[in-house]
Amino acid sequence: MSDFRTEKDSLGEVQVPADALWGAQTQRAIENFPVSGQPMPAAFIVAVAKIKRAAAEANTSLGLLDSDLRDGIVDACLQVIDGGHIDQFPVDRYQTGSGTSTNMNVNEVIASLAARAGVEVNANDHVNMSQSSNDVIPTAIHVSAVTAVQRRLLPALSHLCGVIYERESLFSEQVKTGRTHLMDAMPVTLGQELRTWREQLLATQKRVEAASDELLPLPQGGTAVGTGVNALHEFPEQFAKFLRSNTGYHFRPLEHKFVAQSAVDAPVALSAQLRGVAIVLTKIANDLRWMNSGPIHGLSEISLPALQPGSSIMPGKVNPVIPESVAMVSAQVMGLDNAVAVAGQSGNFQLNVMLPLVGANLLDMVELLSNAAQMLADKAIKGFTVNADNLNDGVGRNPVLVTALNPEIGYELAAEIAKEAYRTGRPVIDVAEERSGLDRDRLEKLMAPLKLTRGGVA
Repeated sequence: MSDFRTEKDSLGEVQVPADALWGAQTQRAIENFPVSGQPMPAAFIVAVAKIKRAAAEANTSLGLLDSDLRDGIVDACLQVIDGGHIDQFPVDRYQTGSGTSTNMNVNEVIASLAARAGVEVNANDHVNMSQSSNDVIPTAIHVSAVTAVQRRLLPALSHLCGVIYERESLFSEQVKTGRTHLMDAMPVTLGQELRTWREQLLATQKRVEAASDELLPLPQGGTAVGTGVNALHEFPEQFAKFLRSNTGYHFRPLEHKFVAQSAVDAPVALSAQLRGVAIVLTKIANDLRWMNSGPIHGLSEISLPALQPGSSIMPGKVNPVIPESVAMVSAQVMGLDNAVAVAGQSGNFQLNVMLPLVGANLLDMVELLSNAAQMLADKAIKGFTVNADNLNDGVGRNPVLVTALNPEIGYELAAEIAKEAYRTGRPVIDVAEERSGLDRDRLEKLMAPLKLTRGGVA
């Protein structure tokens, strides 16, 4: 038997591997785009299969497609949606800007799977009925991104917030030295520091969710240029109805479909919010690394879990590997967002021509952030221990505590007391007792670190 079979498309004959489910147009794309070896993410292919299923159901409901053809298409789509045959979608993500190659790859595989089940389906006339790559691929960006955000990222961020909440409650009265400009400042509690992270995450979670909601209106039904040529006027609503039923998400037709075919403004907005998550994770990772620094000649406020040897030459060294990994993830996400922003500028008249890049990058960003958030929660924040003696000692020796005396003795005298405490290394309360005219009991009340974390004037 030959290792290849002959397939035909509008350009002529093509040799396709005998066991491949794809056809001529996919094979041409494989040969045309040997760029990265990275195909479109599996989640994107699944989204396209969901679109093909809903389109077949809509076309049948409108009397355009026989029920046996619909069933053949739907059954084939379900195989892909359930994770089967993912190796049959090899087209490089750096392909034609409309994503036509991926659309036809899915069309051809669905047609082949239906044929194996005894239903003769045509990739263009049946699987692609009432559709164009120019509305399928933008719709797939929306569907895949909404699904990934809802199923992966938001639960991961919620988990991270939950772990932080448990730790912040535990350390609500553990006082430590606050820092501004990386220099000693007024005291805070470790619980306050942790709550700050959680509040940042909750806020960015809401922004991601809002950006995800903007992807619910779909351009499907706009076909080639947004006008809906070759699709019935009723198709977009019928399509959205079936897609809602199949996915559980409140997808609906976009009224002016040109918007999401000629531009990718809503995906760009989501990308920006994903960048925002990366920025928050970087802040948390950096705080953890500083707090863990040492253990002798650093802050040594906490000890992160020891997960692996930290050096191939220095015995006993243990490094903050999880925060470092998270910081690298965040840097990569910021880079992917920049690429999406550039892609967003590539709308020429009725079509953006960097659609596969946008779709792939959004899914990569969501996957990276979801994994990083889960890892940060479970392998760093959940298990760190607090070096309470270091924290308490540092707070007690902090001359900046004299700030609490400003209302009673004035800034200038307080500054002199702080400078003397710095210069002599004496406890600031001892210097203040000598120079402020206030008795010890009053000074202890004014300068009590835990009270100072609660603000106000004594």
